[in-house]
Amino acid sequence: MKIAIIGAGAIGGYIGGMLAQAQAGGADLDVSLLARGAHLAAIQADGLRIESKEASFTVRPRASDDPAALGPQDMLFITVKAPALPELAPRLKPLIGPETAWVTAMNGIPYWYFHGHAGPLAGHRLASCDPQGNIWRDLPPERAIGGVLWLPASVPQPGLIRRGNGNSVSLGEPDGSNTGRIEKLAAALRAAGVQAPLRPNIRQDIWHKLWGNLSFSPIAVLTHSTLAEMAGDAGTRALARSMMLEAQAVGHALGINFPVDVDTRIEESAQIGMHKPSMLQDLEAGRPMEIEQITGVIAELGRLTGNPTPTIDLMLALVRRRAATLLQRK
Repeated sequence: MKIAIIGAGAIGGYIGGMLAQAQAGGADLDVSLLARGAHLAAIQADGLRIESKEASFTVRPRASDDPAALGPQDMLFITVKAPALPELAPRLKPLIGPETAWVTAMNGIPYWYFHGHAGPLAGHRLASCDPQGNIWRDLPPERAIGGVLWLPASVPQPGLIRRGNGNSVSLGEPDGSNTGRIEKLAAALRAAGVQAPLRPNIRQDIWHKLWGNLSFSPIAVLTHSTLAEMAGDAGTRALARSMMLEAQAVGHALGINFPVDVDTRIEESAQIGMHKPSMLQDLEAGRPMEIEQITGVIAELGRLTGNPTPTIDLMLALVRRRAATLLQRK
């Protein structure tokens, strides 16, 4: 199986490194990384170093910033930041053959969300996720596989990936079917040492992770706080809870059954500890934030389903203004 990691940063680099290690050990894999900048230069010069509590190793997969140099693939593992995908999608054409599929393993609601959906919004394209329709056109949703990441990772320096607690990628077809392509991908990940449970309703997993992100991420941007700090403060905890209850009503309208109550989900976030949500990490690094794909999309879904989201709307106005201020100061 030819697998290309699209965006081999922290998460993508870890998955690619684990797959490349399996390839070096004899697995029937051909792993490539699409990366850029100093991180790519370090990988090309010295290899990719993976560190976790289980093991540390260095691999040397093929790596480039040019999709054409990697050629057609069987599977793409897309782990770029969501705001980058509309512009990147047309550039991925050299990687796509007649049978190529791709996993969207990114934060927030995926662009294909209503493909294969049984509800009245079947086939609807979400403007928050795909403003111009570029992704839907260049990465047809029928080729997409859902992925939800439960493996925190970081890039302490170029060429080095360090994984924290958690080592799982939930996978699911948008229509809930159990296909050969998803079984083959799951087998490859498991052989590489990454847990890969198959989910009959991947949208449930998407919402369970998003439920915490949509609230704590924008609050973190405004307060520069960690998950433990926000969950431990009465004011920010109440604010997150209000946003999560609004989102829960939207989810229920779309047929989502939440496996835990809102306070249990908040505690799950609190237990992660002194961790900065990725949206805050992006703010501090001066990168575009995933505001629309994580929080803005819930406001859009609220309008589509007739469920008001006043607290989410208020937070969106504030965090969008924060992003605009950042751009003005550059």
